[in-house]
Amino acid sequence: MARPEKHILVCTHERPDGDPKGCCRAKGGADIRDAFAKEFEARGLWGRFKLNTTSCLGACDHSPGTLVYPEGVMYGELTAEDVPRIIDEHLLGGEPVEALKVPADVWS
Repeated sequence: MARPEKHILVCTHERPDGDPKGCCRAKGGADIRDAFAKEFEARGLWGRFKLNTTSCLGACDHSPGTLVYPEGVMYGELTAEDVPRIIDEHLLGGEPVEALKVPADVWS
């Protein structure tokens, strides 16, 4: 297998009901993963990009979250409808989608 251009990590972490942090799974993380998979299949992008689910990415206030490497760009508060834009502008176009990024201080 060739090294992919980018890795897309979609948080599907699950917490108990009522947890104050909430969880990406309950906020649509699995829907985001499925949207990436559907778009990758339709566009023939499997192999060029690698899609993985992950546990908590640490940006719970902005869930559901997705992290794109090697750039380390974190997207948050996503819906499945945001996925084609991320693919078009960031993965294929090389420009992160500023409007969908989490605030820079999330890493503080």
